[in-house]
Amino acid sequence: MRISFPSVLASALAATALASCTQLMGAPEPADGPRAITGPAGAIFLDDGGDGGVPVLFLHSFAGDSRHWASELDHLRHQRRALAIDLRGHGKSARPKDLDYSVKAMVRDLEAVVRDLKLQRFVIVGHSLGASVANAYAAAHPNQVAGVVLVGAPGKTPPEQAAKVMAALRSDYESTMKQYMDRLVADAQPHVRTELMAQMGKMSREDSMAIIQALFADDPLPAFERYKGPRLLVYAARPDSQGGLHTLKPEAKQKAFEGTSHWPHLDRPKEFDAVMDEFLAGIS
Repeated sequence: MRISFPSVLASALAATALASCTQLMGAPEPADGPRAITGPAGAIFLDDGGDGGVPVLFLHSFAGDSRHWASELDHLRHQRRALAIDLRGHGKSARPKDLDYSVKAMVRDLEAVVRDLKLQRFVIVGHSLGASVANAYAAAHPNQVAGVVLVGAPGKTPPEQAAKVMAALRSDYESTMKQYMDRLVADAQPHVRTELMAQMGKMSREDSMAIIQALFADDPLPAFERYKGPRLLVYAARPDSQGGLHTLKPEAKQKAFEGTSHWPHLDRPKEFDAVMDEFLAGIS
């Protein structure tokens, strides 16, 4: 059965003194590399570095982690602060014991990160699952978000289609997920495909189904309409051709990548970096 998924994871004393002074002043916490902070579901892994400019915060896709943004982090950190997190249940971040992978829960995780780092204004970039979270966060906190880039953002899945997909997953999880991934990685660079399939293989059936169900429950359109700041919809022309948010909002500013997988930032990082540079040039 063919299932069509929508574009549907210094010295100690000096450092202590500086940190205490920064907290008292209410200024943003300085970037200090990979570390974890405590969120509602447990540890949230964070890769933070660079300085200057409006910070850029990256959110990865289902089954991915913050390493998906390695090229963008390295590129941007020459001019500005750039950070990425592992979403709950992905990478080095804690798995929610209650399997709450709702977009609202992930927004609460991001709120914890922003609060811990005392970020006052930043650009948010999300891919796929991360795009759903970025979209919802921007709508809830428009004054904090200087701009939004949504990559491969899913649209709203009709309930009847969602029910068919979930039934197929319950009936034959392995072949249904393989069909889903094969379509998304069809045009991937060989090394990208290998890494993505390996990451997908590490996701448990229980967590995968909970995440997919949560994405089906999310309607991105109300949140998309509420945020009025600068935004860009990026998508891969072939794998994201059906059901993506860009198909529902054709009037929004868009950038299509031809000949890539659902992960254009992994297949063509330099081209993606150039798209980011152009977008960020318009953010003051």
